[in-house]
Amino acid sequence: MILAQALLLGYLLGTIPFGLFFAWISGAGDVRKIGSGNIGATNVLRTGKKWAAAATLLCDGAKGAAAVLLARMLLPPGAEIFAAAAVVLGHMFP
Repeated sequence: MILAQALLLGYLLGTIPFGLFFAWISGAGDVRKIGSGNIGATNVLRTGKKWAAAATLLCDGAKGAAAVLLARMLLPPGAEIFAAAAVVLGHMFP
């Protein structure tokens, strides 16, 4: 049960599409229709909105840190490893 909770926590955090959100907020529109079609920081940078690309990069990194810290606080020791793996999978395969 603990393993499932760690995996779910990490996966759900990993699926947050910060690139899509920040590109939309910056007025660049749907970043999936620009450049490579990826919602990552590099493609957000192609929109010309440097602050949005920087925010995407920071928030994407913060997802991993948040998953580990939350798992460490809320779940038994060792769960943070599974949360970290799940956040990467959630980021790559939302």
